[in-house]
Amino acid sequence: MINHSMASKDPSGTTHFGFRTVAADAKQGLVDRVFARVAGRYDLMNDLMSGGLHRLWKDAAVTWLNPPTGARAFHVLDVAGGTGDIALRVLEAGGTGTRVTVFDINPNMLQAGARKAETAGRGDRVRFVQGNGEALPFADKSFDAYTIAFGIRNIPDIAAALKEAFRVLRPGGRFLCLEFSEVTVPMLDRLYDLYSFNAIPALGGVVTGDADAYRYLVESIRRFPNQEAFAEMIREAGFSRAQYRDLSAGIAAMHSGWRI
Repeated sequence: MINHSMASKDPSGTTHFGFRTVAADAKQGLVDRVFARVAGRYDLMNDLMSGGLHRLWKDAAVTWLNPPTGARAFHVLDVAGGTGDIALRVLEAGGTGTRVTVFDINPNMLQAGARKAETAGRGDRVRFVQGNGEALPFADKSFDAYTIAFGIRNIPDIAAALKEAFRVLRPGGRFLCLEFSEVTVPMLDRLYDLYSFNAIPALGGVVTGDADAYRYLVESIRRFPNQEAFAEMIREAGFSRAQYRDLSAGIAAMHSGWRI
C-alpha cells in the first residue's frame, strides 16, 4: 500500500497530480481536463469500478447527515458535486424546506447534474454554480451543511478548501466528507492495490477511451491523507467533534465536523 501524504500545496510552490509533482498553479487545469474528458460516462464508471458500492456509500453519507424532514429551512452546499448524486439523495431524504446548491469547477459535470435534476423533477430545489472550492463565492455563515463526496482529494489546496467550508457554515453547521481512504484489513489492501492500478485504468480505457484519466484518479486516492491525518486537518480548519466512519474496510470513509 502506498503511504498517504498530507495533501496541500508545498511551500516550494509545487503539489502532486497523482504521483507526479507539478506546479501548484497548474494542478487545477490538469484536474479540469480529466473530468471534462470523463463527465459523460462518470456515473457509469463509478458503478463499474465499485460494483455499485458507491451508491451505498453515498446513501450512508446522507443518512449520517440526516437532513431535517418537514418545512424547516435547511440549505446544503454540495461541493464538487457536479453530477448531482449527493444533492438528489439529500433532497429525497429531507423535507420541503431542504435546498441544495451544487458547486463544481467543471461545467461538463454541472451540465450532467442539471439534466439529472430536471429528469428527477427536483430542478426547483437545487441550483448549480460553477467555481473553485478554494474560494467559494458565498457569504460567511450561509449554509447549514457542507458536503463533498469523492472530490476533496482533487482540490489543489485542501487546507484552503476546509477553511472555506468552515467560513460558509453557520454556527451549528455540519461538514461531511465522503472520500476514498486507507484500507484497514491486511491482505485486502494488497488486493485492492492490484485491482486499482491494473483493472481500473483498463476499464476506464474501454468505457471512456481514457485510461490515463483513471490512472490519475487511482494515484490521487493513494496520495490522499489517511483517516486520522484527514481528521486532524479538519480540526486544524476550526471544526469541532471531528470524527470518521470507515466504509467497506476503509476503501472509503466518511468524515464529519461541526462549526460551533
